[in-house]
Amino acid sequence: MADYHFVYKDVEGASTQWDDIQRKLGNLPEKPPAFKPAPFTPAPDGDSIPKDKAWIDEKNEDELEELEDDLDDDRFLEEYRKKRLAEMKETVKIAKFGSVVPISGSDFVREVSQAPPEVWVVVLLYKDGYQECGVLLRCLEELATKYPATKFVKIISTDCIPNYPDRNLPTLLVYNNSAVKANYVGLRSFGRRCTPESKFCI
Repeated sequence: MADYHFVYKDVEGASTQWDDIQRKLGNLPEKPPAFKPAPFTPAPDGDSIPKDKAWIDEKNEDELEELEDDLDDDRFLEEYRKKRLAEMKETVKIAKFGSVVPISGSDFVREVSQAPPEVWVVVLLYKDGYQECGVLLRCLEELATKYPATKFVKIISTDCIPNYPDRNLPTLLVYNNSAVKANYVGLRSFGRRCTPESKFCI
């Protein structure tokens, strides 16, 4: 008959009286500490996080639109969402230029004379091949990026005003509400140095 031997193992970390005596005599190593799992902490629920002004400020326009259904019951967030959307749209509306746009004679009325009353338009009369025109154009290109709410356009002088004298180039016209508010003839109007910093403020 086969002889079966069973080895009994107690619960991990348990110790017998015999083992304790052997440890006191130094015959066994110290008993390892019992394993204790780290306390369970559930992950935070996104819906339970308080939603305040800072939380809304981090959202872009598309995300705010997606939140519309979720925010119907919260008056503050709904009103603030509308305010933020209005601010975003206004920013886009204001910063709609930012460069010097070439136009032709047929474009002048639409682009300059019929510009909205709140828009100031700076018109450069120029001709290719004139060094002074190139100098002023470079200054205007820099100004256009600094003042994106102001429209900057350039047009060949004789396309705008037939027989306009080349000796008057470059000429700068400032329009608002269909009227000329200022004009500058030649670089002499801006002093000895022509830099964006020496220009008028739009």
